Amino acid sequence: MFLHQPVLREKVVDYLRPVLGEGSVVIDATVGSGGHAEALLRAGADRLIAVDRDPEALRRARQRLAEWGDRVTYVHEDFRHILKIALSHAPLGLVDAVLVDLGISMDQLKDPSRGFSFEQEGPLDMRMNPWDAETAERIVNQRSFEELVRIFREYGEEPRAEAVARAIVEARKREPITTTTQLAEIVRSVVRRRGRTDPATRVFMALRIAVNRELEGLDVFFVDAFHVLRVGGRLAVLAYHSLEDRVVKRIFHRLALPCRCEPQVGVCVCEGQPLGRVLTPKPERPDRAEVRQNPASRSARLRVIEKLAPVRFRDLVYREPKPRVSWPGGTG
Repeated sequence: MFLHQPVLREKVVDYLRPVLGEGSVVIDATVGSGGHAEALLRAGADRLIAVDRDPEALRRARQRLAEWGDRVTYVHEDFRHILKIALSHAPLGLVDAVLVDLGISMDQLKDPSRGFSFEQEGPLDMRMNPWDAETAERIVNQRSFEELVRIFREYGEEPRAEAVARAIVEARKREPITTTTQLAEIVRSVVRRRGRTDPATRVFMALRIAVNRELEGLDVFFVDAFHVLRVGGRLAVLAYHSLEDRVVKRIFHRLALPCRCEPQVGVCVCEGQPLGRVLTPKPERPDRAEVRQNPASRSARLRVIEKLAPVRFRDLVYREPKPRVSWPGGTG
């Protein structure tokens, strides 16, 4: 088994420690190999709900967390279903802390049979949940040129998206693209290496995001995760991609706004009480020592928010705000 190193473990524990203790319940929504979960249990979490859509990750977590016995509940589920998870496994559907790590673990990355990496030959799979129908192979061989360009440009921010898509379309006319090394060579034929980063990196990341719908419904998930917290509870998010981090930053900003009245009301009637307090005005980043020890952590950003009041209208938080109407005698 590969030894996965949890990113920013000490920082995560430091931010969540104030809500841990006797009777506390924590949801680790992407438990992976259990590194963060283990640290939170040692720091005082009374119960931990370990969630992952990868059954192999849950198996590894069970091994790592075996000493805590029935204090840990294992749930094979997509983290975006957190409302259902909390209602099914937490008292009154409320918890003291939620942690979500949006990255891929080294156990997944280093296993060639999962198809996440181009360093070793493997099938073009990339599914977090092996029961899902979509695979990277299906996307590469069946999506149109225009759709491939969109995926590489939006999810991978690949400057040569059109050239890569064109090379893939031409290559699949000759034979199906079925392996990681086969795809990596096609990408390298049209994208030059810059520095130490392999030219295939952005394309593989984009395909992984597309296969697992990693950006789909993220805004709703963060509001739902905040919703299942008790007042005083904390939500911690580890993001590794600017697209993910932008969503986290935007939702946290909305939750911390001093007024949450509906725009058509025109006047603030909520007494200016924000729903949350952002504890990380700037995201926490790994220091040089951690990056040297674990290079995969270099792009990590940790953001944490504390819940100050219940969320009564979840959908209003992730909608784009509208300008407030001014009324005689006051402004919104």
